[in-house]
Amino acid sequence: MSKHRSHHYRAGRLLAALLGLALAAMHPARAADALRIGFSMSLTGALAVTGKPALLATQIWAEKVNTEGGLLGRKVQLIYYDDQSNPALVPSIYSKMLDVDKVDLAIPGYSTNMTAPFMPTAIERKLLVVSYFCLALNDLFHYPRYFSMVPFGPQPKISLSKGFFDIAAAQEPKPQTVAVVSADAEFAQGAAEGARENLKAHGFKIVYDRTYPPNLLDFSPVIRAVQAAKPDIVYVASYPVDGAGLVRAANELRLKTKLFGGSMVGMQSTPLRMRLGPLLNGLVYHDFWVPDPKLMFSGIEAFLATYQARAVASGDDPLGYYAPPYAYARMQVIGQAIAATGTLDADKLAAYLHANVVHTIVGDIRFNQDGEWSKSGVLTVQYQGIIGNGLDQFRKPGTYVVLAPDEFKSAADLVYPYSKLHD
Repeated sequence: MSKHRSHHYRAGRLLAALLGLALAAMHPARAADALRIGFSMSLTGALAVTGKPALLATQIWAEKVNTEGGLLGRKVQLIYYDDQSNPALVPSIYSKMLDVDKVDLAIPGYSTNMTAPFMPTAIERKLLVVSYFCLALNDLFHYPRYFSMVPFGPQPKISLSKGFFDIAAAQEPKPQTVAVVSADAEFAQGAAEGARENLKAHGFKIVYDRTYPPNLLDFSPVIRAVQAAKPDIVYVASYPVDGAGLVRAANELRLKTKLFGGSMVGMQSTPLRMRLGPLLNGLVYHDFWVPDPKLMFSGIEAFLATYQARAVASGDDPLGYYAPPYAYARMQVIGQAIAATGTLDADKLAAYLHANVVHTIVGDIRFNQDGEWSKSGVLTVQYQGIIGNGLDQFRKPGTYVVLAPDEFKSAADLVYPYSKLHD
């Protein structure tokens, strides 16, 4: 070997050795790399009214965790994409997050409709799934790494409308007939299924039971058909845009019924509440949190103060009573499991969540075998006393009268019948 070549050989070996030392020195620093959590969220489309506030709440959680040192000694970084409220986009979004972005955790977006198409990927790759506002989704899969962040309890489809029909059955004279109106969408169909079980248990008779397409714009024909059946009770399972359309049509056509409402997603949104205003009076609907003294769980007031200050700038739901607390609590569940186990291993995280009570701003949670809450916390609420479209009236407890369950019941009672309020 020539001296020239020998010199270059030794120089090359020296460079390789230095590079190896540099890489070795860098390797321990990987523990300080960001812990990347990926998810889709409905930031446009029909579900954005809930998706955007949920994103803000998730960001608030990440910022708080990072000020406290992060998770596993790593700062949390959120990687998210707009699913446009379109289930067809969900599989490709998660393929990108898992295979290109290489996220450490992939969690589902908002709602049953957006999470169902994520489940095949989650099951195939054995991911931890902490869903957000999904109705009885794990009834289809019985996936052991699935946990639900919504207080439906061990019988989700039943609990969603149980309070509605229990209250109807307690009226004198007892109503006899029911109309069931539901969107042709996964959540609404599951809710309607549970409603049929509840009304059957009380001996009510169905006189109308129809679905409508999710993209329907004119709901007057639906309400006219319901009115023709002359039901004592009208139960609706809907999403935000269609639910608002049904409320408007019911008011315009002066729907004659004793109880109107049901499982209407979106009726809990402050912007939608403000747009509908007095049209909401008398509506009985499901909710998960309202500003009642009995529901002031530890940490929720501080969270809402932070959220509301941020929502002014972001243009999101200015109060954030519905979706944001549960979006934040979902991340608390994930964060507590990671901190307690010291790992991102899905099986160990799932084992921890099955075995332990988790403390959140929406209360303490224990999960059952299918990942549902061991106890239902669904509220049945009636809107009362709404005047005009101003925001401040939606800050106070009296606007939301909690009718069930008994442990959270308000002092006020049900205003009945519904049609009397809109004559």
